[in-house]
Amino acid sequence: MELAYNALLLALDIWVVRAARPHDARRVAIAAGGFALAASLLALELGGGTFGTLRLLCYAVFVHGFATACVVGIRARSRRTVSGATFAVAAALGIIGVDAFWIEPQGLAISRVHLTSPRLRRPLNIVVLADIQTDRVGDYERAALSAAVREKPDILLFAGDYVQVGRSELDHERRALRDAMRGAGLTAPLGVYAVRGNVDPVGWEESFEGLPVTTFDRTRDVDVEDVRITGLGVDDSFDSKLRVADTDRFHVVLGHAPNFALGDVHADLLVAGHTHGGQVRLPWFGPLLTFSTVPRQWAAGLTTLPGGRALVVSRGVGLERGAAPRLRFLCRPEIVVIHVDAG
Repeated sequence: MELAYNALLLALDIWVVRAARPHDARRVAIAAGGFALAASLLALELGGGTFGTLRLLCYAVFVHGFATACVVGIRARSRRTVSGATFAVAAALGIIGVDAFWIEPQGLAISRVHLTSPRLRRPLNIVVLADIQTDRVGDYERAALSAAVREKPDILLFAGDYVQVGRSELDHERRALRDAMRGAGLTAPLGVYAVRGNVDPVGWEESFEGLPVTTFDRTRDVDVEDVRITGLGVDDSFDSKLRVADTDRFHVVLGHAPNFALGDVHADLLVAGHTHGGQVRLPWFGPLLTFSTVPRQWAAGLTTLPGGRALVVSRGVGLERGAAPRLRFLCRPEIVVIHVDAG
């Protein structure tokens, strides 16, 4: 698929360079438009799904688009306006590509949220790790786990999607993730809690085997001191009509997808991941894709819901794997630290 697509785009590259002659702005614009249309149609035909299509479009933009703009700019160097414009396009694509594929995916941030609740007798520090979603546990994942532990959480929450690999590699990566958690000293005074994500196959709990972690394969409650934690089964987290009853305790509902926040959920704090913040966000627009039913502006960060409830959706630690392009743009990975003051 990728080989055929790139071969076809190479032919398009040659056509663009030839069609742009004698390199006046009008001919360059027409050639660029034709390339964009043809590349998009071919990606839709050969992509085999949303992620495959996006992967092919990344080749079109960041490989072929960059290279073709450079060649057209060099050939049009006698026409400064055209040459300057094409080199500007090439520079923009190069900078965005380097940032999106090499810098941002490794640029882990610590995001902080501050809340107050009259239901607590003392302050509470909650750390959220969502969507580690790795296909090879390495230094980056170990550093993320260690960073989470250094925040000294009272409660540590895992919001699903741990490893995303083929069946033959699953046991190895689960063991590697478990070893990384053990090496980070994974613990919290009021507990570590983990829910299942949509990429986690049966047996996902093995990643936490032998560790002090409470896992939720179905929806249930756990009470600890003056806190109730409701861990959602993965299907319930996608249920936009979910009902969760109120309690006198400080109530945290942890799910993988944030869809449940649209339901009748009575809780002080709703926590989710799944969206990756969109992975690609555009200025003044926000995330391009969230794969969630919640409004796009809910797809990352803190949202105050009716009744004073707080929804916190993490951009996640890792990336979509498989056929998806491995990039982030204006959407750094994150660990979320939620500090709740007693009010």
